[in-house]
Amino acid sequence: MDLPLSRAVASRLDVLSEAGSTNAVLRELSVDAQAWPHLSVLLTDNQTAGRGRLDRTWTAPAGASLAVSVLLRRLPSAIDARGWIPLAAGVAMADAIAEQLPERDVAVKWPNDVLVDGRKICGILAEATHDAVIVGTGVNTAMTASDLPVPTATSFAVLGAEVDADRLLSTYLRELDALVAALAAAGDAVSSGLHAAAVDRCATVGLEVRVSLPGDRILVGTATALDADGRLLVRHDGIETAVSAGDVVHVRPA
Repeated sequence: MDLPLSRAVASRLDVLSEAGSTNAVLRELSVDAQAWPHLSVLLTDNQTAGRGRLDRTWTAPAGASLAVSVLLRRLPSAIDARGWIPLAAGVAMADAIAEQLPERDVAVKWPNDVLVDGRKICGILAEATHDAVIVGTGVNTAMTASDLPVPTATSFAVLGAEVDADRLLSTYLRELDALVAALAAAGDAVSSGLHAAAVDRCATVGLEVRVSLPGDRILVGTATALDADGRLLVRHDGIETAVSAGDVVHVRPA
């Protein structure tokens, strides 16, 4: 896989012919901080045991998707600010996808999916190590309609487009690095501009939603905003509840 634009952005970029989970492989490799510095990237188009939030499995036919894991070491000092990193990845990937699908509606579904015309094209999973954060993304590139795991998914191929993987990845890496750097410098998402960028891309705000919470609890209401901590605010019967990504099983349109 020839990726000259992406290699110019990443500090290190390794392509694997196959991987169980690029996040898991990068986690093991990242112990060597000198060999794997900030903005190191591991990717494959054949991930056999990918994972999503809450340890959900994620699989795709070989060559039909792109699994990318990015190592971030230059992090905000405030732990709460680091909770914005998945949303930063969502904004960065949405912008990278929109660059190649300018006629489509590209948005972020809170907290960790990228949608095109309301259908999922990319999932995001951020995982903390002792001194870094690994951001994994899985983008549906060449999946056919019969390959899609659920009817609510889509891919570049289904949309009639052939992805430029190098352009997609380089744009994503450049913007992710810039958003996280600004977050680290400002100390919070509002001052850095990430809050505004996330709200601008968020498909969930304004919708009637059904939020599945642990313990079989359900919250139905209107998603009104993202707060300064990246939580989704849901209004029901005049009461606004802040829902954090870690507490959510599913968010769906009501």
